[in-house]
Amino acid sequence: ISMCTKDPKALVVFKQEGMLKTLQESNEKLENVQKGLNDYLETKRLYFPRFFFLSNDNLLEILSETKDPARVQPHLNKAFEGINSLDFTGDKKITAIVSAQQEKLEVTTIVDPQMAHGNVEVWLVELERTMTETIRDVSFKSVEDYTNKSFVDWIGGWAGQVVLLVSNLFWTREVTDA
Repeated sequence: ISMCTKDPKALVVFKQEGMLKTLQESNEKLENVQKGLNDYLETKRLYFPRFFFLSNDNLLEILSETKDPARVQPHLNKAFEGINSLDFTGDKKITAIVSAQQEKLEVTTIVDPQMAHGNVEVWLVELERTMTETIRDVSFKSVEDYTNKSFVDWIGGWAGQVVLLVSNLFWTREVTDA
């Protein structure tokens, strides 16, 4: 291959002895590396299925951010439709989830990405569990609050997803009772 730099004209390069074999071997090695990479990414996707929504490039970028969990944020909305960003403490623990509409929900259980020891998919599974737990907890609190406030005050006090859920719950209850 070093001889190619001496005379880079295509006809000269491809007439060199053994060039075809060298290129075929290089292609085979590249295919092996690509297969290994795809197998690795598949194991990560099987551990955290939301990774199936990401391209290989995005997934590699996420997996490379083992030291700083805040750098995963640009990709969060691809894996979690309702999460636009996360709030972190100084020691990089996750304390809140923030929607695209800037509605902030304090998580019921603080997520510590450092406990995953560099495995991004591990703390993302924990984030998913905490997100579900938080939405459930906030929804139950909103149901209790629904009967204690005026409708306008109640809507202003809760996140949009929770308002839709609880409104549909009470609408269904009222239609069923009617």
